[in-house]
Amino acid sequence: EINLLDVKLENLIDFVIELGELGLSATSQGRVISGVKSFYKFLIYNDILDTDPTLMLETPKAARKLPEVLTLDEIERLEDAIDLSKDEGQRNLAIIEVLYGSGLRVSELINLKLSNVHIDEKYMLVEGKGSKQRLVPISPVADQWLQYWLEDRSKLDIKPEYSDIVFLNRYGRQLTRAMIFTIVKRLAEAAGIRKTISPHTLRHSFATHLLQNGADLRIIQQL
Repeated sequence: EINLLDVKLENLIDFVIELGELGLSATSQGRVISGVKSFYKFLIYNDILDTDPTLMLETPKAARKLPEVLTLDEIERLEDAIDLSKDEGQRNLAIIEVLYGSGLRVSELINLKLSNVHIDEKYMLVEGKGSKQRLVPISPVADQWLQYWLEDRSKLDIKPEYSDIVFLNRYGRQLTRAMIFTIVKRLAEAAGIRKTISPHTLRHSFATHLLQNGADLRIIQQL
């Protein structure tokens, strides 16, 4: 046994190794280590110890789960679940095609500007993180459904402040991130897809399918 006031970094490292051998996950180990660090900070703060033995102690990193990927069949099932007889049907299909066919983030999708979509030239200008802009090709299928949606969109009573936004709700207002998540979740349920998916799943599937079909990794990263 070691007195708590005499604990050294090497003792703490041995302790962390034991936690791992006990089968604790990285997250659980992190909680324990956080408590130990707080305890020694308390001792330092109250002048009970001069040096903190936990200063160089690293918290195990939690393993990142690989995001889900949809197969081509699942993408088709997702799209087949869209009821095109409803007012929002063609819009929702255009949304799925743009998320999957062009690999957009949700924030990029909801902020996509009509003035940046060049249907004839088959590309769009997308503003990503940190206001970085990139040119993204529009797939033939996305192009088709975008044109159908833009016809429907022209019949809406669009609020002036959203006149340059591509995807709108039935009231002529900009869609929210939450609404895109809801659309994707509901379609996945209707399609009988049991994977945990979100709009980002479509972006990840886009990149994965390109890679599987021989696309250059650098090109995929640029897209």
